[in-house]
Parts: sequence; C-alpha cells; structure tokens
Amino acid sequence: MRRVYFDHNATTPVLPAAAASARDFLDGLFGNPSSLHWAGRAVRPYVDEARSQVARLIGANPSEIVFTSGATEADNQAIKGAAYALAGKGNHLVTTRVEHPAVLSTFAYLEGKGYRVTYLGVDGNGLVDPDEVRRAIRKETILVSVIHANNETGTVQPVKEIGAIARSAGVLFHSDMVQDLGKISVDVDDLCVDLAAFSGHKVYAPKGVGALYVREGIEIDNLMHGGHQEMGRRAGTENMVGIVAFGRACVAALDDMEEEASKAEFLRKRLLEGIMALVPDVRLNGDPARRLPNTLNLSFQYVEAESLLIALDLAGIAVSAGSACSSGSTEPSHVLLAMGIDPLVCQGAIRISLGRENNEEDVEYALEAIPRAVGRLRDMSPLFRRP
Repeated sequence: MRRVYFDHNATTPVLPAAAASARDFLDGLFGNPSSLHWAGRAVRPYVDEARSQVARLIGANPSEIVFTSGATEADNQAIKGAAYALAGKGNHLVTTRVEHPAVLSTFAYLEGKGYRVTYLGVDGNGLVDPDEVRRAIRKETILVSVIHANNETGTVQPVKEIGAIARSAGVLFHSDMVQDLGKISVDVDDLCVDLAAFSGHKVYAPKGVGALYVREGIEIDNLMHGGHQEMGRRAGTENMVGIVAFGRACVAALDDMEEEASKAEFLRKRLLEGIMALVPDVRLNGDPARRLPNTLNLSFQYVEAESLLIALDLAGIAVSAGSACSSGSTEPSHVLLAMGIDPLVCQGAIRISLGRENNEEDVEYALEAIPRAVGRLRDMSPLFRRP
C-alpha cells in the first residue's frame, strides 16, 4: 500500500542533512558548551553557528535568538515574561480567538492571575482586522499577540500592519510564527515584531528544540531559572543535538524556500481543484489568497472528520482533523468556530499540509482515495441524500 504523509503542519521528518550535522554530538562531541575547558570549547562554536543560522532565516541578529525546548515554551516565555516584566505599567493584554492553544492557554492562565485579556474576533476567512487591534489598545495595554500563519487553516494575518499599530502605541507585539518557518519569507524587523516563537520540528529538525526571538532592548522575565545559559535568558544545559540540527535545517529552508514554496503551492492547487471537481458539498476554510503555500483546510459536509481521517489512514494517507495539539478532542475547532462556520460543518473539517517529499503522484493517489472515502461515509450518514 502506498503511504502519503500530508500532515507537515503537525510535524516533519528530520532532514538527512540536519540528522547528519547532529550525529557527532551522539557519537563523539559531548562537552557542555558552558564549560571553559577543552571539551566545552570544542562544542561552543556549534551553538554560535546554529544561532546565526536561525537568525539569518528570520532577519534577526544572533544575539536576539534564545534556544528553547520548543515553541510552546517560547510562547509561554514571551507572553508571561512580558506580562510579568510590565505589570507595573498595566495589566491589559490583546490577542485573538484563532491562536494556537499554547498562546490561548497562556492568556487564560494570566487571566487567573488578575490580568485582563481582550480576545479579538476574525472575519469569515479567519482574518483579524488591524483596526480592531487599534481600537482594543488602551493606556493599560502592555502586550498584543497575533499568530502570523494559522496552523489549522494556513491563513496569513496582516502582522506587519498590526505590529506597526502596536509599536506606534508603545505596546509590545508578540507573534506565534511557528508555521511560517521555511514556508514563507520572514523578516521580524520588517514585520515590527518584538517577540516571536519558532519550532524546530516544523522545519525538518528533531522534536524538542525551538527558539524565542527577543528584539534587542526588550526586557522580559525568565520562565526557566537556574544557570546563565542563553545569555541569561533561559537556564539549563543546551540541547546540542537539537540546536545543531535546527540550525542546519534553517540553512536548508533558506536555500530551498522559493523552490519548495512554488512546488507546494502547485500541488495544493491541484489537490483543491481535483477535490472540488470530484466531491460535492466541500467548503474551503480560510482566506483563499492570504494563505501558506502548503496548507488546505476543507470541510466535507455530512461526514465526521475523524471518521474520514481513519478511512484515509487505512488507505495510507496521513492528514489531520485540526491542530495536532487538540488530537483526541471531540469539540469543533475553535479556529473554525471563530470564523463563524456552522458547528456541523466544522465537524467535517480536515487539514492537508504538504511538505518537501510530496509529489504529483501523491496528489493523484489522494484524488482517488478521498472521493472514495467520502462517498462511503456519506452513504452511511442519515443526513446525506444522493442527488
């Protein structure tokens, strides 16, 4: 049976070059980069190089990159760190209803600590109105957080405009930019971002490594306390295997981004056109133009998403029903509900996210399997009536 992996927004396979670059730290190099002796000195340059490689991909300075265990930690440190550091200036925070759970859960935690949060809505395509952000900011506002590219729908928010609004108001701006990395060009300076979270395993590096971007001159509280690693911003011995692989994956992403994005967009459009032609009653979720090149979110009416996911898995095709972080939940996607989509339509939504290894044969195979699976499931649905 053919196997097709269409869930790259959840995680990616490790790039061979990234795995090769980290192998020395499993087989020979073992020093602690904080140590001053020969073993520490031998590995320290690798951390510095990886920091520069990540920084180059997002248009930052190496000194602005803090390595973390992943984007969830980076989001937590950015949001909590800013809220705690600026508590003397105000207690009001602004975010949206379509954020990743790592962001929404952190804001909910801060609400329990006495902070006040404004949650902004989105339009039917999942877009935040920058003017809504402007109207939400008040004198006690200390942080605005808006995801750049949505992990479920692929919708790309007008982050540059929002960042400029926050900056003109003297408010810190944070963005979860996990899904951007390697898919679209990112320049944190041009986007007016002060704090941003990134993840290694979404860009063909191993799991367990990520990065927090902190604009030079921005002071936030630490989440982790202990030693003086990561320029005093994140305690704990560095994950050398993950960091080195992350850096190498970022090099590949920068080198191949234009070609890979063009390929992914071609395959995504072919897949969408084929599904729309072969399957009735399908809705495209998210903005049709402002989207990641690799991501499709489709609602198949009269079908339950998890049943479709299982049927496609039996055919060797891996897709997801929303965010990987909400796997196992029977609730409709909070992102789709925020867009005003009917809950029944939300229940039939799956996400298809393409990656480096996908090709036209994968798409053609999916265009045979998806209509067949949807047809079988609809035949079992009491709500569906064939025309």
